This record gives sequence, structure tokens and C-alpha cells, in this order.
Amino acid sequence: MKMYIKVKCNIIFNVVLFLFLQVSFSQTITVLEEGNGQPIPSVALYNLKKTKYVVTDSVGKAKLDKFNPREIIFFQNLLYEKMQLRKFEIAENNYTIYLTPKIEGLDQIVISVSKFEQSKRDIPQSIVSINAKDITLANPQTSADLLDNSGNVFIQKSQMGGGSPMIRGFSTNRLLITVDGVRMNNAIFRGGNLQNVISIDPLSVQSTEVTLGAGSVVYGSDAIGGVMSFYTKKPQLSYKDELLIDGNALLRYSTANMEKTGHFDLNLGYKKWAFLTNVSYTDFDDLRMGSNGPDDYLRPEYVIRQNGEDVIVPNNDPQIQKPTAYSQINLMQKIHYEPSDNLKFDFGLYFTTTSDYPRYDRLLRPRGETLRSAEWEYGPQQWFMGNAQITKTTSSSNLYDKIQATVAYQNFKESRRDRDFRSPLREVREENVDVISFNLDLEKRLSQKTSFFYGLEYLYNIVGSEGQEENIEANTIAQNITRYPDGATWQSFAAYSSFKYKPNSRFVFQSGLRYNHVIANADFTENNEFLNLPFNDAEVNTGALTGTAGITWSPSNMIQWKLNASTAFRAPNIDDIGKVFDSEPGSVVVPNNNLKAEYAYGGELGLKLNFDNAVILDMATYYTFLDNALIRRDFELNGDTEIIYDGELSTVQAIQNASRAWIYGFEIGAEINFSDYLKMRSQYNIIGGTEDNNGVEVPVRHVAPNFGRTHLVWNRNKLLLDAFLIYNNELSFNQLAPSELSKDYLYASDANGNPYSPSWHTVNFRAQYFWNDKFTFTASLENITDQRYRPYSSGIAAAGRNLILAFKYTL
Repeated sequence: MKMYIKVKCNIIFNVVLFLFLQVSFSQTITVLEEGNGQPIPSVALYNLKKTKYVVTDSVGKAKLDKFNPREIIFFQNLLYEKMQLRKFEIAENNYTIYLTPKIEGLDQIVISVSKFEQSKRDIPQSIVSINAKDITLANPQTSADLLDNSGNVFIQKSQMGGGSPMIRGFSTNRLLITVDGVRMNNAIFRGGNLQNVISIDPLSVQSTEVTLGAGSVVYGSDAIGGVMSFYTKKPQLSYKDELLIDGNALLRYSTANMEKTGHFDLNLGYKKWAFLTNVSYTDFDDLRMGSNGPDDYLRPEYVIRQNGEDVIVPNNDPQIQKPTAYSQINLMQKIHYEPSDNLKFDFGLYFTTTSDYPRYDRLLRPRGETLRSAEWEYGPQQWFMGNAQITKTTSSSNLYDKIQATVAYQNFKESRRDRDFRSPLREVREENVDVISFNLDLEKRLSQKTSFFYGLEYLYNIVGSEGQEENIEANTIAQNITRYPDGATWQSFAAYSSFKYKPNSRFVFQSGLRYNHVIANADFTENNEFLNLPFNDAEVNTGALTGTAGITWSPSNMIQWKLNASTAFRAPNIDDIGKVFDSEPGSVVVPNNNLKAEYAYGGELGLKLNFDNAVILDMATYYTFLDNALIRRDFELNGDTEIIYDGELSTVQAIQNASRAWIYGFEIGAEINFSDYLKMRSQYNIIGGTEDNNGVEVPVRHVAPNFGRTHLVWNRNKLLLDAFLIYNNELSFNQLAPSELSKDYLYASDANGNPYSPSWHTVNFRAQYFWNDKFTFTASLENITDQRYRPYSSGIAAAGRNLILAFKYTL
């Protein structure tokens, strides 16, 4: 009997022990990758309020003891699709969970089209994505250079402190720039070349999306030719109990302009709060051009001030473009607060300023046997932005599933100082723009197949402008005409909606509408002391309805078609209705109080062919008609065609709805994967266009020559090698826009002595080596054959042979 009881007790003990061990074992989850079953380390598991956290170890395991049976557990890792399950559901899966990799990659998810994440495959428009890895490898000196590396954006530079993007035949205020979802375009964005994109620190950018073609439905005025959306780095939370500290430090040096760059960013992450600090400083010396090319680009002489007199002195090295040097500092502070998984608060402060920097193309202008200008420089270009954003990603509301509200304040400052050769009079003009914006964006999933996006936007701009004339010999200052009417305002009210229908994985239909109303007011009373305009004020009060519709159809895994039609508009801003400036030697632009919005009507057809990921071809053709185009044309002021401006008799011009334009093009991209380690990528763009000039069709100014680039990339283990070509076609004398012909001093001369833009190409090589998970070394040798070339419409020759060295340390 005792033996029986003992055996029975042993059996009961063993059963209890087995059950205890089974329960203990079942409380440990294993997280694996779907497809290959590999364990996934560093997956964050947390509850809705983020009061409980665990992280998977090196073999993908984590204990769930702290979670309640019915508590929702979220699984998050940047490389995998997010998942949420209740604890008892995990138990039903034998405590083994499979996460799906984001096979499309970070560069295949776009935000700019609807303000919320969408698959790139679903978008009927062409979108170019540039991710953080691309930026680190390219090592761009400015964000303009970052865009240039995309292969789809052509960059014009009037000076080294510049970079004006051209997209599909459009430029400047017909393109839109956004930073973290906030519109950067302001009321004085001009039709001439713009440098504002360099205010964005490329070392702070996490990703960039370039929408090729109209984007007015989501972004309103100015988004005629495309949208450049920059997304800066985000503060990262800690999913552990301890503080998360990470960051980067970078040092870079370039030989062509003696660039010296220092950068660091530091992230402090807590459970619900995260802080990110970003600082970059760059100093550039004068830029050296190449040795092999047209002598027309050389800088044989320049002006200095010597013993109280302007003197033209010979340049000891005509390949050095004097003066082009400048420096820049970029600061960014971001704060992220996430009280629960579906609610996020983001705050950001951004500040950028340059030193004074010379307007190099203006310093090249001749006047007889001498130079026209002794001084021509921009004062510091400053940009400040403060923004706050609230995002709610889940909701039981009948009105929305996701909602995002953004409010921002921006301040822009810029100035110009110029003085003619041997003139004592220096003209100084300073501008200041304050911008307040509010955006409300919502997404509602109506069914498994249908989604609805909609939102509201309000913008308010107020312009400050000052003008004075300094006598550098008499040390006197007198008030002068301002570039813009001081106190002018520009407002925009808008509502938009977008509809997405995806009945299956092979077909997507998207369409949208936007109504925009713009009000602008300008008072010319002060400037009329100098101009004597036949009016004292100007007003714009106009509305615009724009729309888009497109389909994406993938009949097989090999073929994808995209078809899109859209309308876009640009309402006159303060630069259009109120600017006074010397557009070119002997001409002056005056205000016009009779302007309407310009409209664009366009279509695009795209085809993507994927041959088992071995060969991928991506093609698109497009056509855009621009009506009521706002363009600078000869004008009369009180019946006069000429007036005295800054002491010179000048032809009167004004911005007018005086033209129409037809722009068309074809783009092709190719990727060939020879092996897992070796691939080739190539992009080529063909662009054409004409505009109406008093009944005669002439070339469009911002239609770039055909251009492209080809990369051969080898990537294995810790080493990446990239050999690439960059190439541009010629624009002959007959292909130059009339406005370019008056700037013959910027161009090479053909056999007949006429200005033209020669074709050019460069051979380049870069290497990136990952010493370990902390140190990365990047070296580039650009323009190896030391070509001397000047990209179309640019006022400065590009860099000659250039060695770039960069060291990056990651915490």
C-alpha cells in the first residue's frame, strides 16, 4: 500500500512538474521570419499604452510573463511589417509568430501622394525615392546635389551657394518643396532660379520622394511640374527599460572646393519620449573647374577694391572661379512623444543660415572692355521653421481611421547687395517672409477594396521688404525702391479629397479633386515715390478646381501599366504681381495688377517590365499643356517702354499671362542584376518643349537637354564599389530660349560665334567600406578626366576632378 501511494505521488508530482514546465515554456515566444524561418532579434513587443515592454534576444525569443491573457501585444521592427495579437491568440499559435519582411523596402513606400503610407506600386504617377543609404553613399554637399543624384532631376546653379531643380521642363515656382509634410514655397518664390532647396541639410534627411508631374490635388498652387518631399530623421523610442542612445558623427573633405564638413546627430530614446539633435557645418572655398573644355568658361580676371578704387586684376589660376566661397550651418531639434501605439506627437525646430555668398554669374557680365559689377552678392539666406504634428493611426470614428494635423511657422530672410564697377553707389535690398500654415489630413477605409483621403489647408504669408542706397565714398544712406511692396500678404484656403479603389492586387484606380482659393494684396504707395505706377495697389482673388485620375494595372508579374491624367495650377504670388528688379542688363521688371492663375493639363503613360528581377525596365512618356502662362514680357508704364532704374535707362518688363507652352518627354530606367553582387542601373531623360512668343513658337527656358547617368555597382560583404557615368546632350544656338541668348557670356561659342550649351560627360568612381558596425569610410573620385563643363543655364562651371573623403562613426 505504501509503495502504491509513493508511486501515485510520484506520478502526480511528475504531471504537475510537466504542466509547470509546459506553462513556463509556453510563456516564451519565438519570433521568426516568414519564408525562411530565421529567428528575428531586436523585435519590440509592447502593449497599447506602452507600459510593458520586452525585446527578442539573438535567437528571436522573449518572455511574455508580464502581459495579461487578453492584452494586445504589438510586434515592431523596422524591417518587418507591424503585427498585433492578443496573448491568448499567440498561445493558440504555439507561441511561435512569423513576421513578414517589408519586401518592397523603404524606398517602395511613399507618403507624399496622400500624406499617409502607400505602396509605390499602387500610385499611377512616377515617383523617385532616395533613401538614407543612397544619401550616405552619394555624399552630397547640398540637397540640390542630393536631387541631382536621382537621375531624374536636372540642377542649375548660378553660383556655388545654389541649386535650382528642373523637373520635366518646369522649375522654380512651378515646382513645390515640402519638408516633413510642410510646404516650403512662399509668396516670393520667383520664376528666376531659386536656391531655397540648399537650406535643407542633406545629412539630416532620412528619405526623399520626388513626384514627377503635377501634384496640385494634395499640395495646391505651384505643384505643376513636380513635388520634392524631404523627410528628415525621426527620434527613436526605446523599447527597453533603459535609455536608448544612438547617433552619428561625420567628417568630410572635398578637393575641388576645399570643402570641410562636420556633422553629428544624437538620439535619446525613452519609453514614450525621444529627442533628436542634428548639427552640420560646411565651409567651401572657391570652386576649381576642370582642365579640358571650352576656354569660354575660364575666369581670367576679377574685381578687387584697392586703395579706395575698383581694380580689375588677373586671376593667377583662371580655373579657380573667384569669388564663389561661402559657409553654411544647419541645426535641427526634434521631439517625439508617443503615449500609446496609435497616438503620436511630433515637434520640430529647424534653422539654417549661410554666410554672404557671391552671385557668380552676375560678376561675369561684361560692359564693353571691362566688367559690369564690382560687387554682387546675396546676404545670408536664413530659414527657420517650427512645426507640431499630431497623428492618430487607429480610430473607431465613422469619419476617419487615421488623422494627422500639422501646424507650422516659417521665417525666410534673404538680401541682395550690388554695386557697378567704379560706382560709389551700392544698392541693398532685404526681404523677410513670415508664413503660418495648417494642414488637416484624414484617411478612411470604406471597405477592404476602397480608401478615401481628404483634408483641409490654410496658408498665410506676409512679406517685409526694405531698400536703400549706400554711398561707400560719402558714407551716406538713402531710402530706395524696395524689391517687393512692404507688408504685402498672400493667403490660400483649400479642401481636397482622393479616392482609391483596389479590387484586387493587380488593379488600382485613384482619383482626386481639390478646390483652392487664393487672395493676395499688395500696396505700392511707398514705391510709387520712385515708380509712379498708374495704380497704388493690386489684388488677386481667384479660385481653382484641379483634379487627377489614374490607374495601375499589373496583368502579370512581368508587366505593370500606369496611366494618369491631371490638372494643376499656379496662382500669382507677390513676386508675380509686385516685384521690381533688374532682370537682365538694360531691363527692369515692374508690378502688374492684372494677373490670373496659370493652368496645366497633363497626361502620363508608364510601363514597367520585370524579367524575374534579372532585368527591370521602367519607362514613362508624358505631355503637359500650360495655359495662361505667367511669363516676363515687354511692358508699358504710363505709356513709356523705358524708365530710369538704379541710374540706368532700362526697358520696362512685367510678369504677364502672355504665353502658352507645350512640354513633352520620355524617361527610361533600367536595372540589370548580373548576380547577387553585381548590378547595373541606368536612367535617361528626353525632354522637349516650345512656348508661344507673340505668335512664334520658341524653346522653353527650363527644358533641360537630354541627360542621364549609368552606374555599375558591386556590393559584397563590407565593400561597395560604384563606377558611373554622367552625361548631357548639347543644346545648340537654335535650341536656346530667347531669354538665354541675352546671357551669351555664360555660354560657350559655336563655330559661328553664337552661344550654345555643349554636350559633356564625366567618369566617376566611389567606394564605401564598412569597417565594422561603427565605422564607415566613403571615398569618391568624381570627374576623373577633369572635364571643364557648365550645365545648361548655369552661371558657374561644375567642379573639376574632385576627391571626396568621408568618415562616419555610428554609436
